[in-house]
Amino acid sequence: MAQELGCRMGQVEQMIRYAYWNSKSSGIVVGVSGGVDSALAAAFCCRAIGPDKVLGLSLPTSVSNPQDLRDAQELCAMLTMEHRTVNIDPMLAAFRAIPGFVETPYLLGNLMARIRMTVLYYHANRDHRLVCGTSNRSEAMLGYCTKYGDNAADLQPILHLYKTDVYEMAKEMKIPRAILEKTPSAGLWAGQSDEGEIGLSYAEIDAALRNLEANGWKAGSPAEEKVRERAEKNAHKRLPAPNLLSVP
Repeated sequence: MAQELGCRMGQVEQMIRYAYWNSKSSGIVVGVSGGVDSALAAAFCCRAIGPDKVLGLSLPTSVSNPQDLRDAQELCAMLTMEHRTVNIDPMLAAFRAIPGFVETPYLLGNLMARIRMTVLYYHANRDHRLVCGTSNRSEAMLGYCTKYGDNAADLQPILHLYKTDVYEMAKEMKIPRAILEKTPSAGLWAGQSDEGEIGLSYAEIDAALRNLEANGWKAGSPAEEKVRERAEKNAHKRLPAPNLLSVP
């Protein structure tokens, strides 16, 4: 198992280095939320190109859990990578001035995700860096992400990993226990949790995805049916936008 993990880690690091060298960029910027996905992605980037070339940005709002910011700061200190904090509340306030602005948890959550990605790309453009994505396979398959928000990136080092695999690899990479043991949350509103919003635990989601992929997406249980329906409904988030352009 250790040898297999080492091989998989090496492949991820090689992919990051190739993207970095091929783009002739000066470094990588990654949004560090205090969660396990961004922690693992940041750790991979530091191992691949060196922590001196990796910038971690935390982008909290008034509803963010202060502990998440502390965990992100401690992670970056452990990895010896640079860390900065940009509060996005003023940017949200600017959007609230739009005539006809409607505020619901869904609309505000998607807006937060897209503002955060805009801030990441601003720093990437300014400093000639790449934006590292933090999406995992479980959330990507379910479409549990914001289109052109948290699913936008120049490279995706953990997109091939189910959420349960993310935890396994994060333990191997010595990610702090405080991050490993916290309830997964996108931090879009107070008390929000990923599993509560989806309605299944990540263990159930990953088991269902594995069975569905092994059986031609034929559901064999209520959990698998729920996962299949959600994956089909959100397939547009994984596919390019429909178009009539034909490239030879």
